[in-house]
Amino acid sequence: MGFKVKDISLADQGKLKIEWAENHMPVVVGLRKLCEEKKVFEGKRISAVLHVTKETAALVRSLKFCGAEVYLAGSNPLSTQDDVAAALAQEGINVYAWKGETEEEYWWAIKKIIEEGDPDLVIDDGGDLHATIHKEYPKLAEKIIGGTEETTTGVIRLKAMEKEGVLKYPVIAVNDAFTKFLFDNRYGTGQSTIDGILRATNILLAGKVAVVAGYGWVGRGIAMRLRGMGARVVVTEVNPLRALEAVHDGFDVMRMDDAAKIGDLFVTATGNIHVIRKEHILKMKDGAILANAGHFNVEIDVKALEEIAISKRRIRPYVDEYKLPDGRRIYLLAEGRLVNLVAAEGHPSEVMDMSFANQFLSLKYLLEKAGELAPKVYKVPAEIDEEVARRKLEAMGIKIDSLTEEQVRYLNSW
Repeated sequence: MGFKVKDISLADQGKLKIEWAENHMPVVVGLRKLCEEKKVFEGKRISAVLHVTKETAALVRSLKFCGAEVYLAGSNPLSTQDDVAAALAQEGINVYAWKGETEEEYWWAIKKIIEEGDPDLVIDDGGDLHATIHKEYPKLAEKIIGGTEETTTGVIRLKAMEKEGVLKYPVIAVNDAFTKFLFDNRYGTGQSTIDGILRATNILLAGKVAVVAGYGWVGRGIAMRLRGMGARVVVTEVNPLRALEAVHDGFDVMRMDDAAKIGDLFVTATGNIHVIRKEHILKMKDGAILANAGHFNVEIDVKALEEIAISKRRIRPYVDEYKLPDGRRIYLLAEGRLVNLVAAEGHPSEVMDMSFANQFLSLKYLLEKAGELAPKVYKVPAEIDEEVARRKLEAMGIKIDSLTEEQVRYLNSW
């Protein structure tokens, strides 16, 4: 076993965090207990690039207890919880992750879990692992049974790979499961993004004009929670259907050009590059705060902000003040990276319970279907989605109705 973490002496603290998470992740823990005796992943090597949090720990520990040898790297240079990484290393997970990695260290860790891990299955969050395997380890890609993808950005990249005919193994888009995006993207990111902003700034949201760029499931969740905290929410969009939905949900919708002039707080959630650009920054009021909730640090043009500022200083942890030539101050949170994972702890355990249950069952499905699936991007099978929902309801003590035979016949008849 190998590892590289910030400080292995933090392991005891990390174990307590993991215990807390697992107490709130009954579906993942239940699946672990179900599959542990059969060792469903016995002899399989799994390499994963995920945010190294207490919730991720619940997933990778479950895979290990069910027989897998797990290799783990962080999917963001600033999102690793160092005490959790130390606890995992002490438990026999091959983990290479620490908070504050340089770009070079970030890519080193990913290559480390590929080369050392020699995986049969891969788990990714953002697509960097899949892309690196295909670009730099093509022979390995040909022998991989399959993989999963956790987030919207990664699914977009994988579908582009499939379209270009370069994808070499089947990938299940866990992000597209109903029990993932309806809850993780909306309620998880909605709450944790607000948590990150408040931990970083301690501002009052009530009365502020908050601009949310993007009205996908992540944007919906953020807008909903900001409104719940009393903010006056503006949505910017490029998709007319989503813009129309935002209007009917009661939000003001306008172009970023116009929103830039009135916003107090800006949150990007699009998965696209340079949503907030130089021309927008130049129109912002003194004290405007910029935060990003998209996977990569490309949504805010940080380079342009650096170029137009005459000074920069770290005014609070994860808050950088940029002074413009006319004296206006713009505040960037978390260096433009995922604010919920850099300045806070990421999604609550309860919502990651469903996301990681999908990961667990999707990997099991890939093993069961080994050699049968073409190298394409697949949806999570409906039976897995429904099983996760059913197990979550049971854990919450909620019972639902079932169809009578008469109702089944009626629905199946024309």
